[in-house]
Amino acid sequence: MSEEFASPLLESAVTELSRLPGIGRKTALRLALHLLRRDVDESVALGQSIIDLRRNITYCRMCHNISEAELCPVCSDPRRDRSVLCVVENVNDVMSIERTRQYTGLYHVLGGVISPMDGVGPDALEIESLVARVADGSVSEVILALGATMEGDTTNFYIFRKLAPYTDVKITQLARGVAVGNDLEYTDELTLGRSLLQRTLFTETFQQ
Repeated sequence: MSEEFASPLLESAVTELSRLPGIGRKTALRLALHLLRRDVDESVALGQSIIDLRRNITYCRMCHNISEAELCPVCSDPRRDRSVLCVVENVNDVMSIERTRQYTGLYHVLGGVISPMDGVGPDALEIESLVARVADGSVSEVILALGATMEGDTTNFYIFRKLAPYTDVKITQLARGVAVGNDLEYTDELTLGRSLLQRTLFTETFQQ
């Protein structure tokens, strides 16, 4: 039994809650005590929703977005423009772009960005599957919508080089309305929407 808590059950709950990102032990304790003050049914519903989330949500086999089926709602929507791919770092970025209501194409979620300092190389990302999607001939434009960070720019350039053989495919990037150093999920919808609509050819980066 922990010397900090009188109850091993409380100790266990705090330990598990504190594993969540941004949640320290003090915050975890407040959350656990809050749950104890609520109706049992509310806590059971919370627990069940987490179990259902973990057991039933998977990743789209095409774009790697979260999905409850083999294909996510975006990839399975016949109204989406299948000739345009928007390359993003993570699922949060898909949600951010969808909220702008300015984009009607498909997505490709890399699952991160190249970051040698963190031990993340190209092989750890969904880059080869992106190349395979472009290689099948149905894509006319790839939008590089990664954050305006050093890691994002490095990943953009790597992808640009990988797609260089496909000369019929236009490679664009978000207009720099997104502040340098910002991740997409922290960019307001209006700025992100404008950056998407005013995207530029990636090759123009080298001319600046």
